Formats: sequence, C-alpha cells, structure tokens
Amino acid sequence: MPEKKKILIVEDEEMLSTMYKVKFENEGYEVFTASNGTDGLAVAVKHPLHLILLDIIMPKIDGFAVLKKLKENAKTKSVPVILLTNLGQDEDISRGKELGAAGYLIKANNTPSEVVAKVKDFIK
Repeated sequence: MPEKKKILIVEDEEMLSTMYKVKFENEGYEVFTASNGTDGLAVAVKHPLHLILLDIIMPKIDGFAVLKKLKENAKTKSVPVILLTNLGQDEDISRGKELGAAGYLIKANNTPSEVVAKVKDFIK
C-alpha cells in the first residue's frame, strides 16, 4: 500500500481547519493541522510533508512570514505551499508568489471540494 501523502493545514479558524482536515482525510491524506504560524512552522520542520496549505491572516506570525521562513529552511524549502486565504488583492497574490508560494486559493471562491481537487494537482 503506498504511503499516504502528508499535508499540513495552517488555519486559525477552527471550523475551517476541521472541515478541510476531514475533506482531505476522506480523500486518503494524512493531515496535520496548526492554528497559528508558530505552530505551523514547528509541525512543518518536524514532519516530512508533501504540501502545506497556509492561511495568511493568523495570530503570532502571519502566513507571509511563515512562507518566508519555510523557504529559508533546508528541510521545508522544497515543500509546495498553497496560500489559502481571503486576501484577494493583486499585491497579496504577487507577494505570495514572490515569497515562493506554489499556488494561491481564495477561500470565498473555492468550495472545500474544489480546494481538495486543486491540491491534488500539486501532489502527484
């Protein structure tokens, strides 16, 4: 049996985090969650991951700062990071891409099922 793909969801809104976690687990993924940037970084460094879904507006450290740190760390720099946020301004999207985000999904524009489908494209 192939190893389960491991993803990390860094999302401070518990209801959303749980909803995405269940969706991905139902699709056969192993899911880690963190409710703030600090915990997200700790989990990312501790576990070999296939993908990180990262919110931007969070307590402690925001998603942009987390993304920057992930890309500077040898253990996590090659893990694709998809920003999953409600910040849809062009400058936010550009900043995410400049910092190394593999993708940018706006929560309001994507159902959880669509998010799962788009994530599958990043994890082959």
